[in-house]
Amino acid sequence: MNTPVTVSITRHVDPDREAEMVSWMQAGQGLAGSFAGFLGAGWVRPEQDSETWHVLYRFADADSLATWESSHQRQWWRDAGAGLGVVDSRVERRTGIEGWFDDPANRDVRELSVTPSAPPRWKQASVIFLVFYPLSVLVNWLLGPHVAPLLLPLRVLVTVALMTPVMTYVALPWITRRMAWWLNR
Repeated sequence: MNTPVTVSITRHVDPDREAEMVSWMQAGQGLAGSFAGFLGAGWVRPEQDSETWHVLYRFADADSLATWESSHQRQWWRDAGAGLGVVDSRVERRTGIEGWFDDPANRDVRELSVTPSAPPRWKQASVIFLVFYPLSVLVNWLLGPHVAPLLLPLRVLVTVALMTPVMTYVALPWITRRMAWWLNR
């Protein structure tokens, strides 16, 4: 006898990406719906602006689920989610009706790291360069006439003291969000 399988996933994504996340989830649900044995899917969040999303999808049996999970369509969809910074922290498979409502009689739980692995150093360096170089040129152009009389170590100190908070709190977070699709690929 084939038993329905429910997959429960806890995902994390930047709350500012809600519209993209909803579209991405709907696309995945639509793709899964075209596979034999798909019984439904849905998602909830604990509160508005939460970074946590609880996702459920259900297939008629383990074979149907395996077909979906190993499909090219699902891989393409998952790759598209990487650009959103989607991170899975928990995946649980439940069989039977308890997959929706009750404590499971049989389940397979995988705890995943909430923090994604860091991109390769060369990608990090490239992204830092994208904001560091233009910012350095701008700061030196604006401050050049004012700090020219200072000794070189003092000129560098003034420049670095101004650039460090801008890089840390503005430039790097901004470029990292825009380049997440490439950094996390």
